[in-house]
Amino acid sequence: MDSQRGSKLSPAYDALHTGIALYDPTEGSIVDANDRAVSVLGYDRAALRSLDIDRYTANTYHFSASDFRERLHAASAGDAQAFTWRVKRADGALVWVRVHLSPRTDDGRLVRAEIRDITDHCDAKHREELFWRVLRHDIRNKSAIVAGYAEEIVDGDDPEQMRAAASTIADAAMELGNVATSVRQIQQAVTADPGDREVRDAATAVSDVVAECRADYPDAELTVTEREAVGISTDRAFPYALRHAVENAIVHNDTQTPSVEIRVGRSPNTGRAEIGVLDRNPPIDDAELDVLFRPAARTSTRHGSGVGLFVMRWCVESLGGEIGVEHRTQRGNVVRFYLPPKPGPDDPGPGSGT
Repeated sequence: MDSQRGSKLSPAYDALHTGIALYDPTEGSIVDANDRAVSVLGYDRAALRSLDIDRYTANTYHFSASDFRERLHAASAGDAQAFTWRVKRADGALVWVRVHLSPRTDDGRLVRAEIRDITDHCDAKHREELFWRVLRHDIRNKSAIVAGYAEEIVDGDDPEQMRAAASTIADAAMELGNVATSVRQIQQAVTADPGDREVRDAATAVSDVVAECRADYPDAELTVTEREAVGISTDRAFPYALRHAVENAIVHNDTQTPSVEIRVGRSPNTGRAEIGVLDRNPPIDDAELDVLFRPAARTSTRHGSGVGLFVMRWCVESLGGEIGVEHRTQRGNVVRFYLPPKPGPDDPGPGSGT
């Protein structure tokens, strides 16, 4: 197929199930792409030719557009490159791709990119890692607690100590039940039928979840601030994720009156729907974030304390979005959900989410 010279791909490439794109390594721009590459990247050919790599690189993933450009230059010099990359499509959805870069054999000025959508593979791999983590860490540790304190009850003769041991067993059993619920929520989110989703006004969807949290935590001060109206696609994964974020902010508060603000609007950087859950709590431990965002940190001696953050991540990613966690300047944390923006239910026009 490379017998076709110049900056155009042969039409025969459109029959492939692998995306093929020709890059100009100097400009970092796509010169041409086959149908599959257009489908994976989520932009038509005319748009791809005019877009910078930054435009369709997920800006919250550690592999940046500048990394991609460096690899383009290396491939142009004859050093083939293979790497995993996260793409932000025109509709705001995120996909994982595997990219192989090599010089085009008939035109050394261009670099050929082979692009394969590996989203399903990555999601399955990450879910497997999570479930093994739950089995190895959460269930094992809680089972050890139950067994240890049950032995105290069997061998004990002090009623006060036996009541304390029974209370600890009850707490551990409840935490095990919560872990099972969280894992079930993740499984339901990732196996849901996208056709069952509903486009809703983001502030309304958030307010519904917050109303439930107010009923369960009447002492908490919960505020919803809408910075800009935006629609989002929702199913039960959305309330699962948001409720975990709000509840975590409430229960980890160290004051008598927990205060949590939920801000709704568009991301100023990407135009995606952005939902931020802000608290004034002690900072989320770095070990928790390492476990969530950096799989290499998930060792036998370093684990997060629960699966709530994983529920948030997988539920939001099942909707084509992603989460981010930041420490606030003074005190507190911000958990952000970034979701593909949709036209509101009453908006007849197209969405503007790029």
